[in-house]
Amino acid sequence: MAESRTMSKVTRDLEVKVPEDIARLYRIKPGDEIEWQPDGDGIRLILSSPEEQLSVEERLKLFDESTRRQRAREQRLGPVEPTEDRGWTREELYDRGCPD
Repeated sequence: MAESRTMSKVTRDLEVKVPEDIARLYRIKPGDEIEWQPDGDGIRLILSSPEEQLSVEERLKLFDESTRRQRAREQRLGPVEPTEDRGWTREELYDRGCPD
């Protein structure tokens, strides 16, 4: 396959649009998951195979199980009270693992 170059812009929300010709070539469709991996001076995008992705039914089942566990925990211990100082900020979560 001949190498072609296609450009996309990164939005203010750090979103990137997959070019239509690339999406068609690799059969990428809305809802597919893409893994981003550092690769030397570049970035490698890896399309998760369908076998690695959970179906909607499997995701809903996991969500429901998690909700049941949380409700059971709250019945035993009471609701979780937010704390003022968690030792980290929400913004720090976005910077974790990013080089300066």
